[in-house]
Amino acid sequence: MKLLHLGVAAAGLIALTACGTRTPAENAAANVRDASENRADAIESMGENRADAIESNTQNRAEAVRDAGENKADAIERNDAGMSNTTGM
Repeated sequence: MKLLHLGVAAAGLIALTACGTRTPAENAAANVRDASENRADAIESMGENRADAIESNTQNRAEAVRDAGENKADAIERNDAGMSNTTGM
């Protein structure tokens, strides 16, 4: 009976080998390649996200500078209009 089990196991292994299955080393190498590819994709994605965030932040800062300049200019004009009214009397 043991011999029969051994024979069946050997036949199964031979059949698997004939089907083109990979060795453990080939599987490990494929896993390493897949993992490193996934990691590289994640790094690229993080870079794209950062670029988007930096662009958004830059646009927000530029808009804030424009708004501050506009507010300052409006204040100067209001102040000048107030001064013109009091000095003209």
